[in-house]
Amino acid sequence: MLKISGLKKSFIAESPFAVSKKKVMAVAGVDFEIPDAAIVALVGESGSGKTTLARCVCGLEIPDGGEIIYNNEPLSFDTKEKRGRVQYIFQDTFSSLNPRMKAGNAVAEVIRFHFNKKGKELDSAVFSIFESVGLDALTAGKYPHELSGGQRQRVVIARALATGPALLIADEPVSSLDVSVQAQVLNLLKELNSARGISILFITHDLRIVRSLAGYVVVMKDGAIVEKGDVETVFTRPREAYTRLLLDSLPGAL
Repeated sequence: MLKISGLKKSFIAESPFAVSKKKVMAVAGVDFEIPDAAIVALVGESGSGKTTLARCVCGLEIPDGGEIIYNNEPLSFDTKEKRGRVQYIFQDTFSSLNPRMKAGNAVAEVIRFHFNKKGKELDSAVFSIFESVGLDALTAGKYPHELSGGQRQRVVIARALATGPALLIADEPVSSLDVSVQAQVLNLLKELNSARGISILFITHDLRIVRSLAGYVVVMKDGAIVEKGDVETVFTRPREAYTRLLLDSLPGAL
């Protein structure tokens, strides 16, 4: 469904103490694919380039080079329909939700913009999406600070689903949640994948989550992909020393 070839993205690192500016290659010519209706995990330590790569895929960053192909065509965001195909689920629910906007309005705004729905039709669409992510109608009338962390993340997921996306990019979506709530959100993502056929690019540093959630895994280090393949093969027979180091750093057996 999505093919990434030779993708590159660099930034200029500036420091008040530096004599000259330094170019930092955040994504250094990566290649991988996301199949239809698949969950692909993107793993690596902080600073490995995972989030920069994901932001390039959804249009929040413009790559320096390479290409992103969506269903055999270059990925673009020049129409509402095209912008709705890829949606981003952010890690920090507080900063990704407007504190002055009620949860229902955050989702309604998306539906109104993309599909021009109004009145009762709009309300019905909002409540339907809320129900699909395990939220009741009362949640729609609450502000972000009145919700739990798990509820806020479900609202963010509901907002992402409002465009009818084919691909969800989930950037560390459960790292700030406690273990029981993590399981609920992960189960929700698995249900969305199986019931709706939505592909998911799941960014994480927690390899335990990868094994229980994803079918494929891509390992990044210093902006490059060092290993990729189906989860079971990579976890049981890793080829690269860096992958083995990540696996060995976990307490207990996977």
